[in-house]
Amino acid sequence: MTISEYNTLIQPYSDAQDILLARLNVLEHNLYNESDAHPIHNIQYRIKQKDSIENKLLKKEKEPTVMNAKDYLQDIAGARVICYFTRDIYSLADTLKFQSDLIVIRERDYIKYPKPNGYRSYHIIVGVPVYCLDGMEYFPVEIQFRTLSMDFWASMEHRILYKTKRDNREEIAAQLESYAATLVEIENEFSKYAGG
Repeated sequence: MTISEYNTLIQPYSDAQDILLARLNVLEHNLYNESDAHPIHNIQYRIKQKDSIENKLLKKEKEPTVMNAKDYLQDIAGARVICYFTRDIYSLADTLKFQSDLIVIRERDYIKYPKPNGYRSYHIIVGVPVYCLDGMEYFPVEIQFRTLSMDFWASMEHRILYKTKRDNREEIAAQLESYAATLVEIENEFSKYAGG
């Protein structure tokens, strides 16, 4: 894939991401009264870099071409929405799912069903309509909804286990899993003070 091909590939994904980010901002302002605390702490987003797209395709044993990127990758555009409480995550996700012009491609609830290592998050991939001169096409955007504590744990786990070579990985992984459970308890306690 050339740089020019990559730039052409990502443009509609970037447009889909922009549309979705605008939608999330509108939802945050319209779903809650002025007196209510807004549910979103912050939103992070990215478009996959060229080498990341190529490496992911190679892992899937596919040629790193534009067509294969479109056919086999659904996370070229991604957003991570950090909320305060779990109820905010479900409220926002449900509202997005009921918007008639978005298509739910896939969702995974790692909050109700955490991964064995303790990872918690709510993942949803939605098809966002992007209009151009010759019509409309849906482009996928992956959204990861997390609370502050989920994001803290995932960031620390990634830094500790994957960014550093360790001899005692299993021992540290078990400890990190116990921290995930502790953070759930703390988050539930904070939720009581916020009326949840």
